Amino acid sequence: MSNRHFTLERIKHCLKQSNSNIVFLQEVTGDNEKQKDTIPNWSDNNQFEFLADSIWDHFAYGKNAIYQHGHHGNAILSEIPFSKLHNINVSTMRVSQRGILHGTLENGIHLLCAHLGLFESERLSQIKQLIRYVKENIGASEPLILAGDFNDWRRKVHRELYQELELTEVYQTLHGKVAATFPAMFPMLPMDRIYVRGFKVCSADVMTHIDWRSVSDHCALTADLQLDGSIPESANFPSSERF
Repeated sequence: MSNRHFTLERIKHCLKQSNSNIVFLQEVTGDNEKQKDTIPNWSDNNQFEFLADSIWDHFAYGKNAIYQHGHHGNAILSEIPFSKLHNINVSTMRVSQRGILHGTLENGIHLLCAHLGLFESERLSQIKQLIRYVKENIGASEPLILAGDFNDWRRKVHRELYQELELTEVYQTLHGKVAATFPAMFPMLPMDRIYVRGFKVCSADVMTHIDWRSVSDHCALTADLQLDGSIPESANFPSSERF
């Protein structure tokens, strides 16, 4: 939180070192005219294209917060092409613009990248919107990964996802509890999660090394997943927050 240096290149290095096939990101800048003029080494491309360059061939971006000088939102970087993309606006107040990015991969896996609000009533309203959307648009037998910053330290959203969508959380599956990811220097609160359906969880870890703590105020999660059914190969799916 005290880091005032521009760290995008270091973020890219940390993500590359994770050897991930899919990356879920929140608060990624799509455009910011003020920062372009004031920050040295600002990329000519938007942040998600810069992060994906030469590593992940495919990416998706959903605007959440739009302001006079730019916008930011969620992004997904992928080695596998997308067949469909949709951004869900779940904002409940003007001062807190939030969204959920839904990408469907060509192999039929659904990816949902979420960033929920800071207030409990706000989050519960947003998760009800998400649950309704999933039930109406994604078949119960289709594989799904939901990852992001849920700001859900009291685990009320967590219980809703278990009860309504029968999702499992990867870290809890292997370690018996959801991971503490915030603040990165001394993780105490379980804010970030990876939920799955249709996958076997082979491993789940928290990125607590010093390189990562220097570029984000949340620890990232990684998981090694094995798709149930006909596709045998495993893949590493992390979720990182706060750029």
